[in-house]
Amino acid sequence: MRILEKLQPQPLWNYFEDICQVPRPSKKEEKIIAFLLDFAKKNNLEAKKDEIGNVLILKPATHGKENTPTVILQSHIDMVCEKNSDKVFNFEKDAIVPIIDGDWVRADGTTLGSDDGIGMAAQMAVLTANDLSHGPIECLFTVDEETGLSGAFALQSDFMSGKILINLDSEDEGELFIGCAGGIDTIGNLEVVKEKTPGNSYAIKIMVRGLLGGHSGDDINKGRGNANKILARFLWNAVRNYGVRIADFNGGNLRNAIAREASAVVIVPAVQKDQLISEINNFSDVVEFEYERTEPNLVVDFSSTIMPKRVMTQASQENFLNVLYACPHGVLEMSTRMKDMVETSTNLASVKFIAEEQVQIVTSQRSELDSRKYLASEMVRSVFEMGSATVKNSDGYPGWTPNPDSKILKIAVDSYKKLFDTKPIVRSIHAGLECGLFLEKYPDLDMVSIGPTIRNAHSPDERIQIKTVEKFWRHLVDVLEDL
Repeated sequence: MRILEKLQPQPLWNYFEDICQVPRPSKKEEKIIAFLLDFAKKNNLEAKKDEIGNVLILKPATHGKENTPTVILQSHIDMVCEKNSDKVFNFEKDAIVPIIDGDWVRADGTTLGSDDGIGMAAQMAVLTANDLSHGPIECLFTVDEETGLSGAFALQSDFMSGKILINLDSEDEGELFIGCAGGIDTIGNLEVVKEKTPGNSYAIKIMVRGLLGGHSGDDINKGRGNANKILARFLWNAVRNYGVRIADFNGGNLRNAIAREASAVVIVPAVQKDQLISEINNFSDVVEFEYERTEPNLVVDFSSTIMPKRVMTQASQENFLNVLYACPHGVLEMSTRMKDMVETSTNLASVKFIAEEQVQIVTSQRSELDSRKYLASEMVRSVFEMGSATVKNSDGYPGWTPNPDSKILKIAVDSYKKLFDTKPIVRSIHAGLECGLFLEKYPDLDMVSIGPTIRNAHSPDERIQIKTVEKFWRHLVDVLEDL
């Protein structure tokens, strides 16, 4: 029984619901690749797959449009797999069940996968539509966009033939994107020393939860809390004032998501137990007030827990907390080239013990300027190295420099004005898109990025606005016909 069968445009929503049934974590996209190749075979469409798993499905031009330039429609097939801590769900096996919630579609306690399942669904709807007028179409489905852009990195320069590309991975209907930030990850591995837990102590688990999280690019300027920073802030003072000793710290998950939850297992001298609990409650009140406009569900709370056998030495935990406290997070610079756009940011994504005495701290930096991207990365590196952590960087990915003279942009703007009697916003996005990498392989590409409205991507609160999907579809179809 279909949940989304009454939503319009019906074929697009049907395909999106089909996609929700197929597990597709980043780097584990075998099932969705097979799904796409089977879809092409069933619809008698030419398709091919490259070595890394990118899929290209071709549709010939309709009659009379054979000489129209080939258009590439592009989306990525992987999704961010985030869930609430109390949700039992296996992203490698379980189907996502979409829920209609007023004007939105969401999932139940997990990411929905509309980033970028809705783009995939639009491609599939175009490929099977028999009532559209268009030139030759190539639909590119890339792998592993969310955790490494591996598909875009590995794309060969002869895989596609089109010179116009419409990226379907944007999240703000009514806005056309012609540029994006580049990014790099900076990862610190910090050795800590542990010793036997002192006697006459009380064990407690401190938790920061209820945060919105969200996309570390698109949501970084919205004043949202970072659970890792909030918890480190509390512990930094608790260690000094109440003799707290840390046994474990676990916060955040994905490099491109703002940390929503964090927890630490600590011990406190039994005589200080009541004072610490009182301080946790006081601190919760303080941060709830600080974030009352942006994080209405934020709470800092605690529970008793099993006594750990070992805790960090005082010197080791002081170094660890100093690194977390000093590590920057959030907007570093606003753009001087495009109004109200973030130029450079950094995200303290996750903090986890990867061994008994080793903590891994994962951060990501973004900027529209390559030089500032590396500046932000070096700033984080300096903090890690002051704490004697070993540091490594990802390969990073380039930004997409805006081209205001783009021909496909003009067609997309004129189409939007014609359809909706209003001018769309044209801007660059602080999130990373694959377009910068495409330009390295295909320097003559003319590109624009469009999409419906998606909120809280990369978090279990992800949702897509129903009415904007129909506008997105109408706009895409009209652009194809206007070409």
